[in-house]
Amino acid sequence: MPILESGDRLSRIEFERRYQGMPEVKKAELVEGVVYVASPLRYRQHGQPHSDIMTWLGVYRAATPGVYCADNATVRLDGKNEPQPDALLRLDESLGGQSRISEDDYLEGAPELIVEIAASTASYDLHDKLEVYRRHGVRDYLVWVVLEREFRWYVLKDGDYRQQEPDGAGCLSSAMFPGLRLDVEALLEGQMQQVLTTLQGGITSPEHQAFLKNLQRSQ
Repeated sequence: MPILESGDRLSRIEFERRYQGMPEVKKAELVEGVVYVASPLRYRQHGQPHSDIMTWLGVYRAATPGVYCADNATVRLDGKNEPQPDALLRLDESLGGQSRISEDDYLEGAPELIVEIAASTASYDLHDKLEVYRRHGVRDYLVWVVLEREFRWYVLKDGDYRQQEPDGAGCLSSAMFPGLRLDVEALLEGQMQQVLTTLQGGITSPEHQAFLKNLQRSQ
């Protein structure tokens, strides 16, 4: 079987066939019909930031029944796009979420929120992949640009992404998931206790409580 190599141009079906035949490859993506095979990941540039993001999302998920998070799950979007986001948060399809779990246990359709960890602004996370996520209706798209110590949080509005600015407290917030607040400076400094304290304030907010009631009524 032919192997996967970065730069290959494949259909999604052929991409999946080759990917499944290479269990040694831990992360490969198909973006606009082009294959990207991930290089070994560095600790400070990816491993630790990824862990912190998953902790943040996991706490929100634990406090919000009907909302789920995933780490490096393959997402089938269309015939030319099958990314594997670093992290995602999704609303269950039974509650109106726009993604679903396929019979062979893949995610199909765009999750409501995606997070990518990028080394720099040159990354395809901020170019081709951003356009794919916009086109498929990912409501919230957060990119942590590690080397430049920057967060870019894009919110989908009227079919276009608009980058939000931190509020007066230096926080970014989800448009889709009320109470999901991110203390930017605290996360950049690795102060996870402060990150989670800020998140807890969002979880106990009236907006989050109203969101929970709406989810309960939809069940």
